[in-house]
Amino acid sequence: MKRLQDFTPGDTFESVREVDPYRPIYYAAASGDFNPIHIDAQVGRAAGYSGVILQGMCTFSWLSDACVAYLDDPGRLRRIRARFTKPVQVGDVLTFRGRCLEVEGPRVKVEVSATNQRGEEVLKGAVAEGHVAEG
Repeated sequence: MKRLQDFTPGDTFESVREVDPYRPIYYAAASGDFNPIHIDAQVGRAAGYSGVILQGMCTFSWLSDACVAYLDDPGRLRRIRARFTKPVQVGDVLTFRGRCLEVEGPRVKVEVSATNQRGEEVLKGAVAEGHVAEG
C-alpha cells in the first residue's frame, strides 16, 4: 500500500472506461435509476442522442474509482466533486486523467479531467481529497 511519502505534487494517473451497451442497464439495476433515457434507445433518440445515455452517477462512480486507484485504498477518499458537462453515450470511451495538486499533512488533493474519445469534457472541475495516515 502507498505511504504518505509516496504521494508527490505533479504525480499523474489515468483510467480508461468504455461504455458497453449493457452498462446503463447494469447501473439501472444496481441504482434503481430506470429513467427511460437510460434504458430505451427510442427515448434517447427522441431526446436528440444516438440512443440511451449513461447515468451521470455511473460516470461519477468511474471518477471515484480512478481516484481510489491512485490513493490505493477506498477508505482514503474523503471528498470528491465534479460538474456534469456532457452526456455520456453507449460506445463512448472515457479517459480520466488525474494530477496530484498538493500534499499537505495527511491530505492529498487531486484534480481530474474526464473526456470522451472526441476529446470533449464530460466532467468539469473534478477535484478529490484523500486522507493518508503516516506510517
